Amino acid sequence: MPRTKPSADNPDTSAEEYGGFTAEERAAMKEHAQEQKQAARRRGTKAEKEAAAERDMLAKIAELQEEDRVLAERIHALVKAAAPTLAGKLWYGMPAYTKNGKVLCHFQAAQKFGTRYATLGFSDEAALDDGALWPTAFALRELTPEVEERITALVKKAVG
Repeated sequence: MPRTKPSADNPDTSAEEYGGFTAEERAAMKEHAQEQKQAARRRGTKAEKEAAAERDMLAKIAELQEEDRVLAERIHALVKAAAPTLAGKLWYGMPAYTKNGKVLCHFQAAQKFGTRYATLGFSDEAALDDGALWPTAFALRELTPEVEERITALVKKAVG
């Protein structure tokens, strides 16, 4: 369903269809282009390039607002403990974890698009298939022990 422009009468929608990208979406695309350029310019071994990409990701996490930063730091620790072979990198300006160079899962801060919750998402590379329907993104408000246990299980399953 196409998005519609907010109007004075209804801040959510109007009859006029809006086909463009939001400012946040445009910014994310620009960040992704910069990430691609930076990755292409990196020199060194594969391990050195991955280490540099992970440092960039950790620096970006450190810049997040406190609520998102706390979630992202803990997600990072959980992902690395559950699947130490996954490589961290930035993906559209947010932390992501790759397997064989392809994004397997990613964190999206609530502040990124002004949403009320952060998300943990999984790509089609993740081995989460469960019949004809399964979730690929999860809303995150807080990380309780039960939530951490579920994330750990999901990441392990996603890696295959």
